[in-house]
Amino acid sequence: MSSRITCEVRDGSPVTVVRLAGILDVGTMRSVHRTLDACLAAQPDALVVDLGAVAVEDRLALAVFAATARRAEEWPSVPVVLCAPPPTAARWLAESTACRVVPVRRDCAEATRAAGAAVAPRLRARLEPVAEACRRARELVSDACARWQLPEVAGPASVVLSELVGNVVRHAGTPMQVTLTLRRPYLHIAVVDGSRQAVQARTPDVRTEGGRGLLLVRQLAKRWGSVPAGNGKAVWAMVPAI
Repeated sequence: MSSRITCEVRDGSPVTVVRLAGILDVGTMRSVHRTLDACLAAQPDALVVDLGAVAVEDRLALAVFAATARRAEEWPSVPVVLCAPPPTAARWLAESTACRVVPVRRDCAEATRAAGAAVAPRLRARLEPVAEACRRARELVSDACARWQLPEVAGPASVVLSELVGNVVRHAGTPMQVTLTLRRPYLHIAVVDGSRQAVQARTPDVRTEGGRGLLLVRQLAKRWGSVPAGNGKAVWAMVPAI
């Protein structure tokens, strides 16, 4: 973190609060972005960013919060709330089309309540890189869709998660964490493994389970992607759940 801006991360449950202090401008926004990315990689249920001790010297630097909110929407699919911006920054946030995706609250207590209220239903499981992992993944989807009354989503979501898990088994070979999150209008699916190796859509191969590669994920998900997560990566997909 830049010496011109510091942060304090408080990992509360279910909300992680990041308190920024110092000067926010285009020179320090990268440090803030890295800090917020690291917080998201820990997969909190919600993230609050406290701006009460920040002097915002360039309105362009506020784009870091819009970028964080967009990243959080895809993975780990959690709400991001800002609080206590100084008056000029509050006006800039209100005027910015990009930043309107980020809710702003008066103080940290109000923001924490709002973020906590927006926490989405979630199921998680840790799987080993063995052939049975794909079957366990499908069972997890069936359980989630039954709990959340999404019978029409179970089929496509099972295919998507099975392929993502199978990809870890075949190529990464590490333990993985599987997460299903219902943030309508999507069921968010994520698999975090211990390899930084990039994922690629491959030519279909009927000889292996899930061998049709990530082509099916492309077809069934509204969006999908991969981002670094700790020492590995997260591969995520958003399946329509209207």
